[in-house]
Amino acid sequence: MATNFSDLANLDFSDVSSWPTVAKVIAVVAVCAAVLGAGYWFDTQHQLAELERAKAQEPELKQTFEFRQNKAANLDAYRAQKVEMEQSFGAMLRQLPSKTEVAELLVDISQAGIANGLNFELFKPASEVPIEFYEELPIKIRVTGSYHQFGQFVSDVAALPRIVTLDNFSIKGGSSDKKSTNLSMEVTAKTYRYIDDEGEEE
Repeated sequence: MATNFSDLANLDFSDVSSWPTVAKVIAVVAVCAAVLGAGYWFDTQHQLAELERAKAQEPELKQTFEFRQNKAANLDAYRAQKVEMEQSFGAMLRQLPSKTEVAELLVDISQAGIANGLNFELFKPASEVPIEFYEELPIKIRVTGSYHQFGQFVSDVAALPRIVTLDNFSIKGGSSDKKSTNLSMEVTAKTYRYIDDEGEEE
């Protein structure tokens, strides 16, 4: 055995064919181990790391897939809903007065009050307020009349073909005469005008 180790120590690396069988086997094993080690270091370990990252992403990817699959399965319903929303939005836009129709709308509101026997003490359009894609047009109103007249006025304004909302109601006694049934109502009427993508008023 000592002779064998001595032989291994005196190997001639320029003439591998003359090596003893044990030395050749050890050399082959060493080369294979080096190749495998290099393969693991430069390739396999990166693949294993990539595999771990893929495993970590699996739940998120699965959730994304299920979400998209659900959207795809309901695509026709989404399209129908989109068409319905566009039609509804278009119908609402047609209820907004154009710049030339505002004056006519103001007349309609005042006529609704007069037709119900209300007396106007204040009817004052305020400055327009831009809000996102539309403008808000507030109108300060103060009228005198009875509860019944106020209720009918509000009903008639709500029935106008253009969108008008009534906010900030305040009703007070309108006369110091205890026998008087007249009341005073202050309210802000608001209508809205759409502004298109070019910033032009409809």
